[in-house]
Amino acid sequence: MAGRIEDYALIGDMQTAALVGRDGTVDWLCLPRFDSHAVFAALLGNEDHGFWRLGPTHGSQQRPPVADRRRYRGDSLVLESEWDTPRGTVRVIDFMPRRNSAAPQLVRIVEGVSGRVQMSSALRMRFSYGRIVPWVHKVDGRTVAVAGPDSVWLDTDTETYGKELTTYSDFTVSPGERIAFTISWQPSHLQPPALPDPEGALASTERFWREWTDQCTYHGPYRDAVMRSLITLKALTYEPTGGIVAAPTTSLPEDIGGVRNWDYRFTWLRDAAITLSSLLRTGYRDEAGAWREWLLRAVAGDPENLQIMYGIAGERELGEIELEWLPGYEGSRPVRAGNGAAGQLQLDVYGEVAEALHLGHMTGLARSDYASVLQLKMIHWIEANWDRPDEGLWEVRGPRRHFVHSKVMLWVAVDRMIKLIEAGEADGPLDRWRELRDDIHRDVCEKGYDKERNTFTQSYGSRELDASLLLIPQMGFLPPDDKRVIGTIEAIQRELSTPDGFILRYPTSGTEHGLDGLPGDEGAFLACSFWMADDLAMIGRVGEARKLFEKLLALRNDLGLLAEEWDPRLQRQVGNFPQAFSHVPLIDTALRLSASGAYGG
Repeated sequence: MAGRIEDYALIGDMQTAALVGRDGTVDWLCLPRFDSHAVFAALLGNEDHGFWRLGPTHGSQQRPPVADRRRYRGDSLVLESEWDTPRGTVRVIDFMPRRNSAAPQLVRIVEGVSGRVQMSSALRMRFSYGRIVPWVHKVDGRTVAVAGPDSVWLDTDTETYGKELTTYSDFTVSPGERIAFTISWQPSHLQPPALPDPEGALASTERFWREWTDQCTYHGPYRDAVMRSLITLKALTYEPTGGIVAAPTTSLPEDIGGVRNWDYRFTWLRDAAITLSSLLRTGYRDEAGAWREWLLRAVAGDPENLQIMYGIAGERELGEIELEWLPGYEGSRPVRAGNGAAGQLQLDVYGEVAEALHLGHMTGLARSDYASVLQLKMIHWIEANWDRPDEGLWEVRGPRRHFVHSKVMLWVAVDRMIKLIEAGEADGPLDRWRELRDDIHRDVCEKGYDKERNTFTQSYGSRELDASLLLIPQMGFLPPDDKRVIGTIEAIQRELSTPDGFILRYPTSGTEHGLDGLPGDEGAFLACSFWMADDLAMIGRVGEARKLFEKLLALRNDLGLLAEEWDPRLQRQVGNFPQAFSHVPLIDTALRLSASGAYGG
């Protein structure tokens, strides 16, 4: 049975990632890429769908013991889990070495700390999200599992044996003794992958993370939280192309037992753009530059048909299917692969892309002529389409509306283009586009603002609120001291807060005809709660902002990781995990509070 979402640790190699439970079980791993089929899919089903458990031996009728302690080794993605047993203490070191040109690997090193501890490894590989049982056999003393185009090789110095379609190893570890297990993925038609060097891989992995984290320019009071979030964002970056996945998982539910289960293993322009802004502001220009190049390749010469998301290499076809053989996380069905929202019209992405490119220019990212051309082409498209309804930021599967946030972000796109022209970095019809900017601004203020309640609304003609309205002052659409901004902040606090003070995205009715066209409810959206903290700081309520921010930090798991949402009823994290869209605003809010001095006792 899968653990609670927050019970998992993330390890990865910047091309894929694994989730490791507190009991030493790897319940999720896609090979060779983030968006590949899972080899271990117990997270979304049960042990029949693939897992790898490594920990102290336990009786067959007992649940595996959870680690007494776990931590990342400093500022790295190397995980250490320790168990105290009646016979001694043992440590398991889990990591995925940076791939370069080698085969993708997951390395697990067992280290004796004290006494003599009996250990067990149980490896059940299942291909195609747990549907296919591979052919497992020995080749030159190595264990290999083969199914169709895939092969996974197990290397270890301990004896292994097969039983019940699972590969086992039983052994004892003494103080100072280290025993390694490595699995490596390889296309099945190729020669076997090279024999692994676990100790050398560990040293190089630690060195990589040490050198990468040393580049961070933030040294404020929240450095540990910011650094862990930056490491997580780096882990979610597909290194060969620069694309950034929203999360390494699919179908972890926003509503446990419900249908709000989506595949997040793709690159949303919105998520990636805000990720780029956080990286730039903390010193990581190489990653920002790589993402910009990914963007230019993905959009190519067709910004008129800009998609909201792409595959991690820029793929456009992300067809959504249901994996009917998987029962889902805690019965949350359906389990989905692919994402049908790729075909939606979400006008706000034009603003997010423009803002990211503008920030890159402002922070000294090397000039790209095509980036300027892309912005120009986007504005030409916006001129003809800005007054269309869309599905909006939250990808609602109900009818299209004139979402206020979408219009605000179109204003941002035009505003940033005007700034580029005014700086002499591009040419365009300046007066015409200033008029366009004014037209969009006027339209929002007239049609998206409720004078009686002194608040902007989710969409034109609606009385509903939406947490995305919190971005109005952050994007510069209106100044923070504008009475309409303050009224909106206070209305959202009043109407979209959970009992513990976190922020919902928008109201959900819990019926099939709800605002977003889906049944069920959802938890507090963590990004929205960080946005609230930002806004409170911007309007001078810095003590309140700091209090909310530190409440949000307390929701992180013991390793500093956040999912997409927080369920206030169940008091647990929900949604895909870990979620870039939660860690990015954590960084942004920390930077804002640090700059304002809003910290301390």
